[in-house]
Amino acid sequence: MDRDAAFLRERRGVRRGAGLALLIGAAALGLAFGFARPSDPGLGPGDRIAFALRVDLCVVGWFAVAIGNVARLRFASPADIGAGTASASGRRVTIARAILGNTGEQAGLAVFAHCLVAVTLDAYAVLVPVLAGLFCAGRLLFWRGYAGGASARALGFGLTFYPSLAALIIAAAASLS
Repeated sequence: MDRDAAFLRERRGVRRGAGLALLIGAAALGLAFGFARPSDPGLGPGDRIAFALRVDLCVVGWFAVAIGNVARLRFASPADIGAGTASASGRRVTIARAILGNTGEQAGLAVFAHCLVAVTLDAYAVLVPVLAGLFCAGRLLFWRGYAGGASARALGFGLTFYPSLAALIIAAAASLS
């Protein structure tokens, strides 16, 4: 019974965090669209992708930091220094590896979505930095909350995932129209 109650509490916390992430992401993108003006029309697709990739250095930076964190923790732990050959990872390395895996997945999706926005939307010069900012805020919150469970990391996950998903949907709709 206690286990079921704890599960339901955790699910409510995840819903709360995810809902807040949706609201924050929608508000940020809504404001960005509201203030957006068409970007330089003389720039071609390559220039626009180059812009998105420059902005996304911060996105890829989170991935690099997550890689470095796993390496640092493994190097400092006699049980974990063997990496893949170690019999079992300690809790800190296990958490760091989970953060690394999720950050890699999220970064791949975000960079692709941001490049797609840059190619398909005239207002990309405002939208891509907003998307990257949401990603960075989300990763910070995800990382800080990870050890606290799913409800503690839900807001961070949502701020990373939902804006990227929205960017994909918006860019797909723009490319079809």
